Amino acid sequence: MDRVKLNDTLELSRLVYGMWRLGDDADTSAGHIQNKIGACLDQGITTMDQADIYGGYEAEEILGNALTPELRNRIEIVTKCDIVAPVGRYADAKVKHYDTSRAHILASVEHSLRLMKIDHIDLLLIHRPDPFMDHFETGSALDEVVASGKVRAVGVSNFRPWDWDLLQSAMTTKLVTNQIEISLLHHAPFTNGDIAFHQMHGQPPMAWSPLGGGALFQDESLASLRTALTAIAQEQDVDMGAVAVAWLLAHPARILPVLGTNNLDRIKRIGDAAQVQIDRETWFDLYTHALGREVA
Repeated sequence: MDRVKLNDTLELSRLVYGMWRLGDDADTSAGHIQNKIGACLDQGITTMDQADIYGGYEAEEILGNALTPELRNRIEIVTKCDIVAPVGRYADAKVKHYDTSRAHILASVEHSLRLMKIDHIDLLLIHRPDPFMDHFETGSALDEVVASGKVRAVGVSNFRPWDWDLLQSAMTTKLVTNQIEISLLHHAPFTNGDIAFHQMHGQPPMAWSPLGGGALFQDESLASLRTALTAIAQEQDVDMGAVAVAWLLAHPARILPVLGTNNLDRIKRIGDAAQVQIDRETWFDLYTHALGREVA
């Protein structure tokens, strides 16, 4: 499994296991979570993607209950903060909102460390752009958690280039990644400036929902795209989903897809995407089917 260097001290596996559905599984026992992590490690997938809000603010604790010192030393943990929803520990919130204040960021880091039973977070992301953000306060707080050693690196999620620039302008620590939605079904980032911005600055983006939330397999209007994916999958002895993820891996921006499933057999096949070969014409053939027309 290829690895991607984000800064001088942190690198992630090219494929990332997403844990947003961890609490939805019928079995959330420590042993079952350990089996999922073990299946990832067997493929060289060492990066686990969390967020404080996942599972109604419970997924981090589910992971923490399963972590042993040996497992912790073999993985990188990504988590996120700033979404406040009226559930779990924020049940008294009057309205769902974003909080990028220093107090909230510091408290979120402490919650995540305690719930996951770890002494540091490898990568902390601001989960959503906050229209009420004081970039000086937020930037200073992110610098503070890195300086404290509680967080190794910081980044963002769902930011546009101007949101990134605003926050970065108030920081001494370099933001290292932006986790955004990218897939064959959500390909606008390839042309709206999002990927170009990060590619220009050498910041590998992370891709959430790289399979379009499952719509790729279900939407009747995507029959042509599925046929094209299936043909490549049969040629290379993988499933259709692996080809869709490989389409992202083939791009020179060094995209890191985040894949989440609770099915152990599917987890064991996540790494198949890294074996698929996608050349330029194949990439554009799939892009053409996704667009529904040839490029201009």
